[in-house]
Amino acid sequence: MAGRDRARTQGVAGTWPPRGAAQAGGFTPSGFAAWPSLVDKLRAWIRAEAGAGRLLPWVPIAFGTGIAGYFAAEREPVLPVAAVTAIGLCVAAFLLRRHKVFPIAVMIAAVAAGFAIATWKTARVAHGVLARPMYSVSVSGFVETRDIRARTDRFVLRVTSMESPRDLTKLQRVRLSVRKGTAPAVGSFVELKARLLPPMAPLRPGAYDFGRDMYFAGIGASGFVMGGIRTAAPPDSGGWSLRYAAFMQGLRDAIDARIGAVLDGDRRAIATALLTGRRDAITAPVNDAMFISGLGHVLSISGYHMAVVAGVVFFAVRALLALIPALTTGFPIKKWSAVAALFAAAFYLLLSGAEVATQRSFFMTAVVLIAIMVDRRAVTFRTLAVAAMIVLTVAPEALVHPSFQMSFAATLGLVALIQIGMPLLFASPDNSATARMALWGGREIAMLALASLVAGLATMPYAAYHFHRVTPYGVIANLAAMPVVSAMVMPAGLLGLAAMPFGFDGVFWQLMGWGIDWMVAVAQWVAALPGSIGRMAAFGTGPLVAASIGIILLGLLRTPLRFGGAAALVGAVVWALATPQPDILISADGRTVGVRGRDGRLHMIGSGKGNTKDSFLLREWLAADADGRPAAASSLAEGVSCDGAGCVAQLAGGGLVALALRPDALADDCERAALLVTARQAPAACGALVVDQDRLRRQGALALRRARDGFAVEAVRPRGVDRPWSPAAGGAEGETSLTRPAPPRAVDATPSEADQHAEE
Repeated sequence: MAGRDRARTQGVAGTWPPRGAAQAGGFTPSGFAAWPSLVDKLRAWIRAEAGAGRLLPWVPIAFGTGIAGYFAAEREPVLPVAAVTAIGLCVAAFLLRRHKVFPIAVMIAAVAAGFAIATWKTARVAHGVLARPMYSVSVSGFVETRDIRARTDRFVLRVTSMESPRDLTKLQRVRLSVRKGTAPAVGSFVELKARLLPPMAPLRPGAYDFGRDMYFAGIGASGFVMGGIRTAAPPDSGGWSLRYAAFMQGLRDAIDARIGAVLDGDRRAIATALLTGRRDAITAPVNDAMFISGLGHVLSISGYHMAVVAGVVFFAVRALLALIPALTTGFPIKKWSAVAALFAAAFYLLLSGAEVATQRSFFMTAVVLIAIMVDRRAVTFRTLAVAAMIVLTVAPEALVHPSFQMSFAATLGLVALIQIGMPLLFASPDNSATARMALWGGREIAMLALASLVAGLATMPYAAYHFHRVTPYGVIANLAAMPVVSAMVMPAGLLGLAAMPFGFDGVFWQLMGWGIDWMVAVAQWVAALPGSIGRMAAFGTGPLVAASIGIILLGLLRTPLRFGGAAALVGAVVWALATPQPDILISADGRTVGVRGRDGRLHMIGSGKGNTKDSFLLREWLAADADGRPAAASSLAEGVSCDGAGCVAQLAGGGLVALALRPDALADDCERAALLVTARQAPAACGALVVDQDRLRRQGALALRRARDGFAVEAVRPRGVDRPWSPAAGGAEGETSLTRPAPPRAVDATPSEADQHAEE
């Protein structure tokens, strides 16, 4: 016990075995003969892991498991049932607080609570979602947000009235694209005509669901403005939230304008992104270089930025107060500095738009600062657990967002490094070699390298799953760039904000620009290194869950049980690499088909002589296939034969895939193709397996894998799945396979909407 208390005073949170003590059953050279049975050792380790205060970090994990269960459900749960179940289990856990089963009861209650919270959030934000495209719709409403992008502008309109002869769907908000420089001001009331599209569905089975994000943002459709935008007199004031949004947007515009007076191009865009969160104006080459090099996290305001803001304000205020001797002796200037840093972090949260990653960062920073105010340890697993619970309670949908997953994985790794790694690595200050290394700054360099390595490894599974890439040289890029960003770019930006009211901000923007130049140069240099683009083919949620379990076990456990996390990570890697890739991909509109040829690569059948105009769709498909070819590569059309009636391509294992564009192609394609994709009615005696427009409308994009007697089918919307952000459109038996041709129904084809979605 004394060993554990001494470990705590030295900053080692529950290390195993405790310092100064030989733990029974531990890994000691002389302990082999005295080891008890494996069961006894496991019990001892489990008791150690379940010690006082050790279970709190597992509560948000159980809570998140319940949220994950909600999003995995095929149909919307019944809110009263979920709520009553959660309340009942929470009461039961409270009543069992003095029993041995209390930890298990708490975890079960947390799972039920997470499920109920996610169900309640969906019911609270419920709104209409557009099911079909609408043309020339008259819309009026208030402008809530505005984004300035590289090629177009975009804004969110809170709808007050909408007139269309085709659809009576009531929409709360729509997101519209408009020509660059013509987006209306936030807070204005406008009238316009627009072409509206349903929220963007996943472009392939397993791809990220942007429509789900739009649903929880209250947006029921996207589209683009047709013609001019007319500002009109509003029917009401729009409410305090609109006035707040207009004020904050005006402040962001003012900051961007002041930065633009000194910086231009990507320097201006990155400086604005770091201070206001608007990062859409960064050019594609620089944006790609940042993400390829592993510096893309700098562009998304998250824990690093919030920590720098709070840290700079904290130490600056404390240094200024320390100049007054009377304050240093009789007043808690450290706590005053923490209060000032908390206000600065809150202002930065509001200025940057309060996205999910920024909210998580603020809550984490706030808990740390409050811990300083009440004289508690600041950076602990409990701090991370509290921040996670706050974020998941306020926004349960954040759990399935890559920013949340990557942010918390990196933070878990860094907290483990601070609490466990640092004391173990630098536990011998009397060692002469260690002292010399510390004197020359070697300790700080080593910790920076370790922090970059740990954060990079922790986020790698999520980057591979969501973005199909890893960053082999991320540690090099972060070591070269982050000291400059931390010591020069961010502090200069904060000083620029403080100096703006006095007109002395120009010099700070220039300093910020020099630091950004260095960061971009590092990103471009690293991105140009051989093998800098680590591509990863798409894999399912199973390997991602296994990797998450591995990271959690390695981060939270202290006994040898933590090595189970390493085993889970190894299993996740093997599982991900063994994931089979589809033989055929079919877009949701049926006008683009990817066929895996004899060379093992996808060859694209499109509606225009073997190619397709939908570059966004192609980029997603190629990235998911770990294929480095650009969307405009001529090799994508190799092996594809087209004429005015349609296109055909040969499968790797033999057989043809046909895309019929005209009725006169159906008879020939039915006779010689193994699979026919068409928006028309195939002949009743068609010898090919048929995918028609009716099926695509029901199930969305399809992925087909060759089976013994046909194709196994994976759909974006499988039969039986009906969620508010992805309503079911009806189904039929046998939609998980194509084993015999079924007579398709004649359906009218719709124009491709992918170009518009890509622009958005």
